[in-house]
Amino acid sequence: MEQPVSKEKQSNSNSSLKAIIAVLALLLIGSLGYMYKLSTDNKETINVLETEKSAVMKDLEASKASLDEAIANNTSMSEELIAERDKVQKLMEEVEKSKGDAQSLAKYKAEAAKLREKVAALMKDVEVLKQENSKLTTKIDSTNVVLADSRRANDTLVSKNDYLAKTVEKGSKLSVLNLQTTAVKQKSSGKQVETDKASRADVLKVSFMIAENQIAKSGDKTYYVQIIDSKNNVLGDKKTETFGDKTLTYSFISTVKYENKTVKVEKDLPVSNITEGTYFVYIFDKAELVSKSSFILK
Repeated sequence: MEQPVSKEKQSNSNSSLKAIIAVLALLLIGSLGYMYKLSTDNKETINVLETEKSAVMKDLEASKASLDEAIANNTSMSEELIAERDKVQKLMEEVEKSKGDAQSLAKYKAEAAKLREKVAALMKDVEVLKQENSKLTTKIDSTNVVLADSRRANDTLVSKNDYLAKTVEKGSKLSVLNLQTTAVKQKSSGKQVETDKASRADVLKVSFMIAENQIAKSGDKTYYVQIIDSKNNVLGDKKTETFGDKTLTYSFISTVKYENKTVKVEKDLPVSNITEGTYFVYIFDKAELVSKSSFILK
């Protein structure tokens, strides 16, 4: 027969069991605490990595924005700036796709730092270039102002010269004055008797003055005289001369030697069977009308 367990041994056994349970409970609590700490530490690590990843992205975005602005200015460094911007853009895409582990993030941070330094150096070069361009633009503007002033002065001088040339040309033209035409009867003795009768007139005496002009060219001057009767017929030679796109039918030509002094011109035009009415006399310097008058025969 089994010996009954004594109360003392049973008591000891219960104590041992309680001790084991207590130890296990403590181990469980410690394990739970450790697991909680690991979970908390992991969350903190993830938060730190996400924060650093965000910081790297902001750094790269700032570099890209600086490059975009510099490229927009269309400087001579545009190709170099575009190449650097492409590098930044590529790294941004890689960071965005990364899982955010510490090793990869450390690599991206280093690359971002190198790009930031390179971009900063490029921005300094761009700023220097902008300052040089600004100085050059100022010089060009100053030069343009000087050139504009010079052109205005030159235009003014040309205008004055044109005005002076026109004034001289106008002033050098000869004035034809005192145009008079008289009808006369030529007697057999050679004497001429003035008449106002068309039936008696056989000569028309034309006279005019060329005024003195010291700035006009001296030399032979040719004038075309046109006499038209009351029926619109040209008397005299009835020859035609062309001046450019103009034609002139004249009665006679008078050539005068002009020496810058007043000279009187006289010319007789024989006529026959002329009719009564109003006659018109015109004097032309080539195609330009320089004097005119009229007279009446009864």
